[in-house]
Amino acid sequence: MNPKIIKDPVHGYVEVNEEILPLLDSPAVQRLRYIRQLGFSYLVYPGANHTRFEHSVGTMHLASVACRQFGLSTEDRQLVLVAALLHDVGHGPFSHASEPLMEARLGRTHDDIAGIVTEQFGTLLDTLEIDPSDLCSIVKGSHRLSGIIHGDLDVDRMDYLLRDAYYTGAPYGTVDAHRLIRNIHLTPEGIVLDENGINAAESLLIARTLMRPTVYYHHVSRIGECMFQVAMLDHLATDPAGGLERICALDDAECLHELKHSKSPLACEMADRLYGRRLYKRAVYAGQDQVNAAVFQSGWSIEQSRQVAEDIAGVAGCRAVDVLVDVPPVPGDMSLEVQVKNRHALVGFAELSPRLRTLNQTRREQWRLGVYTLPAHRDAVADAAAEILHIKKPTRQDTLF
Repeated sequence: MNPKIIKDPVHGYVEVNEEILPLLDSPAVQRLRYIRQLGFSYLVYPGANHTRFEHSVGTMHLASVACRQFGLSTEDRQLVLVAALLHDVGHGPFSHASEPLMEARLGRTHDDIAGIVTEQFGTLLDTLEIDPSDLCSIVKGSHRLSGIIHGDLDVDRMDYLLRDAYYTGAPYGTVDAHRLIRNIHLTPEGIVLDENGINAAESLLIARTLMRPTVYYHHVSRIGECMFQVAMLDHLATDPAGGLERICALDDAECLHELKHSKSPLACEMADRLYGRRLYKRAVYAGQDQVNAAVFQSGWSIEQSRQVAEDIAGVAGCRAVDVLVDVPPVPGDMSLEVQVKNRHALVGFAELSPRLRTLNQTRREQWRLGVYTLPAHRDAVADAAAEILHIKKPTRQDTLF
């Protein structure tokens, strides 16, 4: 069978096996062409318009490289490649921006693809002799082969770090994916890293750490997400017949169009602001040293954030919708639960990589609590937020020297 060749800007020429083409051309996968990989990061980085589709193809490509490295059987290789291609079909509009709503209202995440697989891929998987339950368990991380696309050193992460760095222009996502794959071994106990791959594994951890504040948690991107979520909540409240399930099946443009024409004036206002990049601004942007970190450790739900936003607005003398509160969870440690083959023994990665502790400390220091508002209310909202959330004033950097 002749493979289809796709020219990818990150990996070069990517081969897609002929038997997988019907999956590639399916509506659920083609929809990913219209879901931005980085949600609202295009408001920060104009080049960040790459999509879940190309990321899925890139992940499948790296999965193919890994399968050859591991010497998997034809059946296992086919299963892993299909799982890599389909692993993101559960994403809602603007990728992770819709995830909290999906989780809170529908009780699932984008990894829960069983319903989509049953409805849209059943016959195609039968033709490939792939068990849908095996496919879904790989994506969820509970299969013996999950470590390839869902683990500490997975090809999903390798691709998105390389791809996100390429399209944003941020020079931090450097990962030597092929060297890393060449030094990984798949064992019955999980992924084992050869000692020669330690530097490549560290480069992945460094990339994750540096990309977090500059791309994934950039305050402008977070403001866009908060505005989108407020618009979605009010739209659903005024038009419950539409249903979140239906909206989560839309692409970015369809969703934004629906919000711009919502029965909710607030949803329309937020959508118009997002479309025209008339964004809310930072009133408070506080690190762990300015707050009681224990209160915010697990992050806040959208509902909890909205309640506090109302309280702040009441003290500041503005509308509740003029305040957005963003409390992401404090990042956990990157433990990298893989064993390293050190000569004839297996050693924990942390024992051979002293950088891991430093990187984890850096991740914790990167955390920020954000309170955002319209420019006219910044001072009043900042004072109200400091009072209600017990935020200390930041130390002036110039007094430290």
